[in-house]
Amino acid sequence: MSRRVALALGSGGARGFAHIGAIEVLEERGFEISAVAGSSMGALVGGVMAAGRLKDFRDWAVSLKQRDVLRLLDPKWAAAGAIGATRLITHLNEFLTDIEIENLPIPYTAVATDIEARREVWFQKGLLRTAVRASIAIPGVITPVVVDGRLLADGGLLNPVPIEPTAASGADLTIAVSLQAPRATQEPASPVRATATPQWVEDIRQRFHTKKAPPALPDGLGIGTVLGLSLDAMQDLIARYRMAGLPPDIHIAVPVSASSVMDFSRAAELVALGRELTTKALDDAGYGH
Repeated sequence: MSRRVALALGSGGARGFAHIGAIEVLEERGFEISAVAGSSMGALVGGVMAAGRLKDFRDWAVSLKQRDVLRLLDPKWAAAGAIGATRLITHLNEFLTDIEIENLPIPYTAVATDIEARREVWFQKGLLRTAVRASIAIPGVITPVVVDGRLLADGGLLNPVPIEPTAASGADLTIAVSLQAPRATQEPASPVRATATPQWVEDIRQRFHTKKAPPALPDGLGIGTVLGLSLDAMQDLIARYRMAGLPPDIHIAVPVSASSVMDFSRAAELVALGRELTTKALDDAGYGH
């Protein structure tokens, strides 16, 4: 039975805690993770695992309360239209240690996006914490970072589930964990044809002072929600196209309805969900105990 696994961990903010559960189940079932690549939260969890600090990271994550998340994010807007998240980055660095990528026990790739050149950047050498910091720079949430003269942001912008960096790993299986699976009641992906209100109707309303107020926006719709939903929509489409060209042997798909991008206080249930989905995917593929 094949046991060497190349693991591709996708982007999707807080839903990435499900990656922890996926890794736990793989290890419990005797799989050897021989290579890992990740974008954004996938780069963080994959890096922590490769550095041998996954259990400590898990214990910390499941202890987080909403007030802890707010304190770590320190939501003060920076000039780049996002938060600096200095406290969060400093805390994450404790788990990432001072190790260099080439000294990790398994091949590791953190994917970031050069937002000026509009191309992927694969970090396979250098300081692990620097590579992860670039990959987790969610647009509008965490400020981008300059590395080697490149302005870098979230790897999920161009490669939400980075399978390609693991292609030459020689593993027996490629397993991808994506974080943008459709909601159960999602409409078809084909375009929706809608009708905008004709201008002449608006003109009549103006003339007779009967113009209706625009439809109200959903309650509690903040900038974080808008950014999260927008990123999910974009990354879902990109991931589906890219995985169609290079499909994994096993695809574990975490639904977008599991949590929002910023629900970092729900780690415990997301880890459990990752375990549940991975168990089912392995059983369905014939890789039971």
